[in-house]
Amino acid sequence: MSEAASVVSAKGLSLTFETADGPVHALSNVDLDIERGEFVSFIGPSGCGKTTLLRVIADLEQPTGGAITVNGVSPHAARSARAYGYVFQAAALYPWRSIARNVALPLEIMGVPKVEQRERVARNLDLVNLTGFEGKFPWQLSGGMQQRASIARALSFDPDLLLMDEPFGALDEIVRDHLNEQLLKLWDKTEKTVVFVTHSIPEAVFLSTRIVVMSPRPGRVHDIVTSDLPRDRTLDIRETPEFLEIAHRVREGLRAGHSYED
Repeated sequence: MSEAASVVSAKGLSLTFETADGPVHALSNVDLDIERGEFVSFIGPSGCGKTTLLRVIADLEQPTGGAITVNGVSPHAARSARAYGYVFQAAALYPWRSIARNVALPLEIMGVPKVEQRERVARNLDLVNLTGFEGKFPWQLSGGMQQRASIARALSFDPDLLLMDEPFGALDEIVRDHLNEQLLKLWDKTEKTVVFVTHSIPEAVFLSTRIVVMSPRPGRVHDIVTSDLPRDRTLDIRETPEFLEIAHRVREGLRAGHSYED
């Protein structure tokens, strides 16, 4: 795959943090290409560099070695071009702004006309099934609904790439399953490229076209597992032999990478 055809292309990527106690090697020699329209999950133990790698893609951390491009340009240039939306572990909504005004915030910053703001807010709240909650405040919504509003905000300026850092990690299993199904439908409808960080093997296998299995610090790509599950899958697929076989390979990759040794 050529770099020009990749939404994200990392070659020999490394990152070392300098601390008072000495250097911390967060990422080491990461090679990775992500194609347009893929749903790629990063999975691995705490401290393996999953979020750090996502933050490097987002230009929130600077690599100390190797090279990375996003849409064929540097992460900084991609960020300046508003090439991606970022969904954090917490919804990070402003409590004094309504849901509609939270979703509209990036559009306000960009100077998008008010009429277009309203159109985009309505369209993206509809995408995440929050039509009718425009005037509510974050504290009036459940945790799952707040995260859906956060996703709508990340999509409001129509980025090519959606970066998601364990957005459902703090939610209970039933809500998480429901949001997994909704996210899969959203990905299918919008045809965005999604890069997703998770600790959950079932979540990674259910959502992804490819699962990047990372080893403990320094974070390396231990394995990349391809999923050929049908695009219109439902949660029932988790009981099938095909799903369990992919999950088994991911689990074996984590074990081989000593993922249970923090």
